[in-house]
Amino acid sequence: MRIRLLFLLLLTVGTSDATFLSRRSESLIRTANNAGRHVIKRSAGLAHNLRLAYNGLRIQQQPGSAKMYCVNLPSNATGLTGGGGGGAAVSSSTVSQSGGGSTVTAPAPSPSGSANVSSPWKVAQSYQGSTFFDGWDFTNAADVTTDGIAQYIDQNTAQSANIIEINSAGNAVMRVETTPQVTGNRQSIRITTQYSYTGGLIILDAVHMPTGCGTWPAFWSNGPNWPVGGEIDMVEGVNDYTNNQATLHTDVGCTMPSSDPAALNITGTLIGTTDCSAADTGNAGCGIRASQTNSFGAAFNDINGGVYATLWDNAGISVFFFPRSAIPADITADAPQPSTWGQPMANFPASTCSPFKFFYNHTAIFDTTLCGVWAGAVWSAAGVPGQDQSCAQRTGVATCEDFVRSNGTAFSEAYWEVASVKIYQMSSD
Repeated sequence: MRIRLLFLLLLTVGTSDATFLSRRSESLIRTANNAGRHVIKRSAGLAHNLRLAYNGLRIQQQPGSAKMYCVNLPSNATGLTGGGGGGAAVSSSTVSQSGGGSTVTAPAPSPSGSANVSSPWKVAQSYQGSTFFDGWDFTNAADVTTDGIAQYIDQNTAQSANIIEINSAGNAVMRVETTPQVTGNRQSIRITTQYSYTGGLIILDAVHMPTGCGTWPAFWSNGPNWPVGGEIDMVEGVNDYTNNQATLHTDVGCTMPSSDPAALNITGTLIGTTDCSAADTGNAGCGIRASQTNSFGAAFNDINGGVYATLWDNAGISVFFFPRSAIPADITADAPQPSTWGQPMANFPASTCSPFKFFYNHTAIFDTTLCGVWAGAVWSAAGVPGQDQSCAQRTGVATCEDFVRSNGTAFSEAYWEVASVKIYQMSSD
């Protein structure tokens, strides 16, 4: 992380944990040499020095890349279809799965409101059913750039190991390896859409998301030349957390007009600065935590999940959450009417952050990393919604890394089960 992150050491442990950092950091020393391009890797040592800084900072630098912080593996494909990446199989321990996510079915929703006959929003790209994994690139590399101990694997290896599948409900499942003990990294999944977009309406219908001590799942998007193209964290959290956090990371100049939820017209709470700039905030950006205690983790799974909708238009960027029992009928009917949905959990208005200047050419990403500079760094902390007891106390294991490597059966709930991802664009008709 950058030297500027040192000021975050002043933050206190507890409910301020959401002001944690973003996802990854590797070398403070490189800051001076690379500040102009923000090419900073992560530092495992820094994570241990931070006192629960900011959550969202996902520095996703790929191996060998000069980019950092949520940057995809090289892929120039922008078509609407295409198979997931192959590549050489990763040598690892034999995978033993617990069968999580194999039979869960999303129940028929009890729609709220009524669907309009038509909507100006039309599906531009859809991922669902037996072809869900078509059009995604699979990262095939260790997650060393996030200080996590996940080994992302290619599509063929994942299918052979039963780490991914389309289950009997027709939903896409992406698991974490449950081999009882591993000596290095534990296998996991990170996928990136080949389709890219600027603006739109991104609707995720998920039945289940990874949860449990050591996990760090996210559904997010980012643009080129981070942070110039921007980053939007739509769904993210760690360990036993139950409240989602949405965060922006941008180039200098993007801010929020207020920290007051009423002024922002949101149901969530700002948990960091109103400055979304990565450079000005030591990569922290600006984040909003949901008020719903079933918007993330085990509590989300207990209600058979729900829908996240991210609206990116001329008014700004907003994130909505709908539990399974309250999904609007217009979403179910593929005729979304965002103006009828009420308050979002998070809203980043265009008045102080131009949504098409600071964000463009995004690709959507699922990943589940393990430990790292967020889940690992807050291993001994409690006080955030869902984390009444620290993972160190709950597991009796001193470090996240030791727990993850020695307790594969603990990751039976560490899986995504996704009914669909749909990306809408405004019709010109």
